[in-house]
Amino acid sequence: MAKAVDYKLGPNTFPRGWFVVAESHELDAGPLAVRFFGQDLALYRGESGNPVMLDAYCSHMGTHLAASNSAMIVKNGGQIEGDSIRCPYHGWRYNAAGEVDDIPYSDGPCPKSAALRSYPVVDNMGCVMAWFDPDGREPDYAAPFLPEWDDPQWVRWSLDHLGELSVHPQEILDNMADVRHLGPTHGAPSEYFANEIKDHVYIQRQGGFMQLYGADLHTTTWYTGPGILLSKQVFGGTVMYELIANTPVEDGSAICWHGVLYQGSAPIATAEDQAAGQAAQAGALQAFSADFQIWQNKRPAVQIMQLKTDGPFRIGRLWYSQFYATLDGAKDIQQQVNGVHLTQNMPAPDPAIHNIDAGLPF
Repeated sequence: MAKAVDYKLGPNTFPRGWFVVAESHELDAGPLAVRFFGQDLALYRGESGNPVMLDAYCSHMGTHLAASNSAMIVKNGGQIEGDSIRCPYHGWRYNAAGEVDDIPYSDGPCPKSAALRSYPVVDNMGCVMAWFDPDGREPDYAAPFLPEWDDPQWVRWSLDHLGELSVHPQEILDNMADVRHLGPTHGAPSEYFANEIKDHVYIQRQGGFMQLYGADLHTTTWYTGPGILLSKQVFGGTVMYELIANTPVEDGSAICWHGVLYQGSAPIATAEDQAAGQAAQAGALQAFSADFQIWQNKRPAVQIMQLKTDGPFRIGRLWYSQFYATLDGAKDIQQQVNGVHLTQNMPAPDPAIHNIDAGLPF
């Protein structure tokens, strides 16, 4: 399993950005014990409805705040108070900022040194998304959002939970430049292809006939930061958005999620639209699973035997490295990579054919 240092990423071990850490409805059953970025975390929904994510272990005696379902305070429904959570061992209460604000058997001031790290978290498009920065900075940009999510014509995704993949996210991101795998892997050889980079956004535009769909497929795909991919896809009268999210667990592994937001045929999606949306998500997952199986059965491509006709892997990897860099280093990387990048022997998109970008958020 290759690690960040093997890909010459750094100085940080984990990337800065917005990441999916749960599907929203998972918090309806109570606090979750999760592990991302090489550390244990406590994730819960406060009584306001807002999600909260804290470092997992109570400063008092090291108890995991979210891993108990046998303690009576949990069984009695007393662990969540407002947007605060009580430790299941001695009842110390942590607020959403990670501060201890009540110790039930003490009248004295609560120790400020007991505070835990709290992470910016949003409930967004059926996902809980958290901002992670190894240096503890606030978000540089907003979590990605599609206005179609709030349009009743569109059938919302219920996420596919794809589990943990023992491959570094760098190799997942390589797909953005990898025009030449689309034919052998997906039965959809590109007829045109280009990448564009705008600071923290990495865009791919491509199109060609796709065997699985039996139609010409045109896609505009983009990462908003290193962890969340959205892709507008148009084929045979169908319009949909695909979500693929990867979140680092350990240095060299990631958990993945998948979903499809599908445009229905009526102003308010019908039962038939709902069924068609589910079928569209299943079809998109079938296509994505070809990548997933390959990632599960390959050795790390720490160095790619690069051909000029492969695609701009070097540019894509340099773009990805900004999220492991210092803030000044990230700005320098952005200056190096911003712009349009073409692949040798591959036509650029013709706006008259690839005309699907209207309204996209970049």
